[in-house]
Amino acid sequence: MAKRTKAAADTSKPVAAKPRKSRSTVPSPETLAALSSERLIALVLEEVGQSPAFKKRVTAALAALQGPDTVAAMIDRRLAALEKARGFIDWQKRRAFAADLDATVTTMLADLRPLDAGMALDRLMRFLATADGTLERVDDSSGQIHGVYEAAAEAATGIAAALPPETAEAFATRAVGHLDRDSYAFVGSMLEALVSKLQKEGLDTFDAALEAALEAMPKPPGKPGRATSATGEGAWERRYHRQRLAKLRQAVADARGDVDAFIALETATSPDRPDVLAVAERLLAAGRADEALDWVSRKAGPAALTRSDVIGGVAPDASAPDRTILEVQILDALGRRDEAQRLRWARFERCLDPQMLRDYLAKLPDFEDEEALERAFELAAARKDPHFGLYFLIGWPNLDRAARLVMDRRKEWSGRNWEVLAPAADTLAPDHPLAASLLYRLLIDDILERARANAYGHAARDLAKLAALADEIEPGRLTPDHAAYVAGLRKSHGRKYGFWGLLNR
Repeated sequence: MAKRTKAAADTSKPVAAKPRKSRSTVPSPETLAALSSERLIALVLEEVGQSPAFKKRVTAALAALQGPDTVAAMIDRRLAALEKARGFIDWQKRRAFAADLDATVTTMLADLRPLDAGMALDRLMRFLATADGTLERVDDSSGQIHGVYEAAAEAATGIAAALPPETAEAFATRAVGHLDRDSYAFVGSMLEALVSKLQKEGLDTFDAALEAALEAMPKPPGKPGRATSATGEGAWERRYHRQRLAKLRQAVADARGDVDAFIALETATSPDRPDVLAVAERLLAAGRADEALDWVSRKAGPAALTRSDVIGGVAPDASAPDRTILEVQILDALGRRDEAQRLRWARFERCLDPQMLRDYLAKLPDFEDEEALERAFELAAARKDPHFGLYFLIGWPNLDRAARLVMDRRKEWSGRNWEVLAPAADTLAPDHPLAASLLYRLLIDDILERARANAYGHAARDLAKLAALADEIEPGRLTPDHAAYVAGLRKSHGRKYGFWGLLNR
């Protein structure tokens, strides 16, 4: 009885609620806070023993407790080893090497920068100076190593931009000395980005350093300004370095709003073929439209390439404004409306540029735009290669005209132009099932006839779309009908089991 009473008494007491444990196993500040310090230390030491890059990060964090000099000394030892290294790094060692470089840069930014931004910036510049030697001895087909150096250059730009104006200008001036060892343009890109962040009155010393570096370079042989007569790797490097210095001086001219200085540098660097569009753009922005028109009418020079562009096979910068577009803007600024309209229409005729057509229509008097638009649609439909016309009509959009074009020129389409036909078929399908079905068949036929196994999935999906559209097409409008078409595919391509297997899933 006593036991029964004691038990009853126990049940009447409130039970203290236990702390609720998090069910999440994803590492986060909240979940890790639940672990004991001993457990966290054990995990860190375990990873330190397995990952050299992580060991460097932990060592740097401990060094930061002793001050910036200790962290800087540790970074300096790694940079000295990097500067002396000569061995080739193949693809098997590339991942570990990239992790090591990334840990070095992270140490500069996460451990040294909060203690002394100037010391971190100096070491970032020293790291960037190793780019040429490092990238020449590593298999960097994945771009991992290049990416580490790009991140370091971007970080250096941010640190330098946050410095007081006088200090930032002094840093930029010192960095000019690194440009002759900057084949991959990391320092040049950093300085170009930094110029816009410097105060206009603080650009004099930097510009003077650039001018002095240009003057100190040996003059190219032959006709003044014509460096193309020189050959060999050394001549190429000198020409590239000269162009880079001039480009930076032009960035200074832009920051000052000095169009004449920009033009003088352009004509001095490329007297035979200056970048006329770049000059005309700046003259137009400065309100000097007459001079801009004169420049845009001249013969354009080739876009300047960096060494990394050539090595990487990158196309020249495609952001330069098209000559016709710029000329139209200049003519508008001069009030020469009719000439601008003729250029707009000529460009549309040449490349079916939809934006140029919209601009052309917007400038027409009331009630004339509908007639001009109809003329534009007829021009697109009559294009020698119908794929260009279909692309324009789908994008405009005028789906009725696009569907009519598909049917009118049904024998001229090629399934190989799937970049045009596939989105056109999907767009036309809801309201123009007949035209869409014709395009789907062309796409399927091309894939199966060329046995493009990697595209069988697309063909199977298109065949399913065809089946869904079959009931929406009037009998006799598309021959053979869907069932006969599928039977024909089985007869011609019955052994393409990879394709047919996808249909049975």
